[in-house]
Amino acid sequence: MVKYLLKNKTALITGASRGIGKSIATKFAENGCFVGINYVSNDEKAEKTLKKIKDNGGNGVLLKGDVSNIKDCKKCVKKLINKRKNIDILVNNAGIYFRNSFETLDEKTWGDVLSVNLDGSYYMTKEVLPYMKKGSRIIFISSQLAFRGSSHGSDYATSKAGQLGLMRSLALELADKKICVNAVAPGTIDTDIISSYSEKQKEKRINEIPLKRLGKTEDIANACLFLASNMSDYITGETINVNGGLYIH
Repeated sequence: MVKYLLKNKTALITGASRGIGKSIATKFAENGCFVGINYVSNDEKAEKTLKKIKDNGGNGVLLKGDVSNIKDCKKCVKKLINKRKNIDILVNNAGIYFRNSFETLDEKTWGDVLSVNLDGSYYMTKEVLPYMKKGSRIIFISSQLAFRGSSHGSDYATSKAGQLGLMRSLALELADKKICVNAVAPGTIDTDIISSYSEKQKEKRINEIPLKRLGKTEDIANACLFLASNMSDYITGETINVNGGLYIH
């Protein structure tokens, strides 16, 4: 018998029209979850993602909005609540990245990255939390760079480390309400960023990974599915590292 791990649950996934967010939304929908697909600009990609989910028997709604804008977050949550009574799962996945040394990093880029990656996680969590009940889940998509730092993305590494501080604090604060709060920290995942690499660059990166392959977006989705399901009822304040052994700690 097929067991749907998230049957009758409702999830809001930010940055879910492509990449890791799309895989998470698809995986959740396959497991019986109604998914709120947040995205900021690409209507065509978002519509294709929702169509694929519905064609496979799932269901959801598009939630267009910029997570760095508190008013947009309010609108997204209101639209989802108009269709569903509660929100059981929030995945703070939306993020931006620009390759810069600290010396060339300007104030605007620094502000933009922290605004989307960190402030966006705060805003969306703040808006979703009143609609969460006992047993709900909050999941942050962080990064290995939150631990290692970065020689070409200090803004990104800072924002992802900040997410983990927020995650741990919320885990403590929300424990009385039986809301579990955790994070997933991806390693090198085969997404749009990696697709711009040359074959030589990809080969070099793969050789650095003990498991000798790039991660797939589905690898991250599987970890999120575990954290979103009742299989993780006694886990909170933790970070699951999905990195092929690249960084063990």
